[in-house]
Amino acid sequence: MILSYIYIFLIIFLMIIIIRILFLLFMKSGRITVRNFRETSAKAMIILGSGGHTAEMLRIVKHMNYENYTPRIYVCASTDKISIEKVKEIEGKRNDYKIIKITRSREVGQSYISSVWTTVIATLEAASLLWFEKPELLLCNGPGTCVPLCIIAFVFKIFYVLNITTVFIESFCRVKTFSLTGKILYYLVDHIIVRWPGLNKSLYDKVYSS
Repeated sequence: MILSYIYIFLIIFLMIIIIRILFLLFMKSGRITVRNFRETSAKAMIILGSGGHTAEMLRIVKHMNYENYTPRIYVCASTDKISIEKVKEIEGKRNDYKIIKITRSREVGQSYISSVWTTVIATLEAASLLWFEKPELLLCNGPGTCVPLCIIAFVFKIFYVLNITTVFIESFCRVKTFSLTGKILYYLVDHIIVRWPGLNKSLYDKVYSS
């Protein structure tokens, strides 16, 4: 008898989770629009993907209104030293930001087998980072560094742990097709920004041209 109740409870629980996931995916597709207006600044987490991705992201950050996005948390791979210097250069003497390092899911040239372990570590670090920092905005543009963070943000949203607005900005060099990161995050993030009009054809309203 008790076992039957456990089975019923598990079935109901799974049904609720599935409905919640479908609702989030349906809402993200642009068919449901939720507008939130706020007068206070938002705690922003900015993911730096190293190299050209960092350069593109910092060009965007440079034109942000810092008063609306404070404090700012920059997240980069533990092996990425150049991005840290670039952040310090653009932030100057401001003291309302900090830099946090996490494990990269997969380094350039790393085998896919060994990357399984580093991806697990990166995901655990992402969960811990989001839980303790509790950002209100997650801004990223790839590559793999941002994937664990966006996945955990989505999972947290499913279980009502944290409601983080996630924005993925596709790389400027992607003219006709999405990057692998873009294809993965398309179903997980709240908004996607592309640089070329051809990328948002036949896509839902969650994709915006800049």
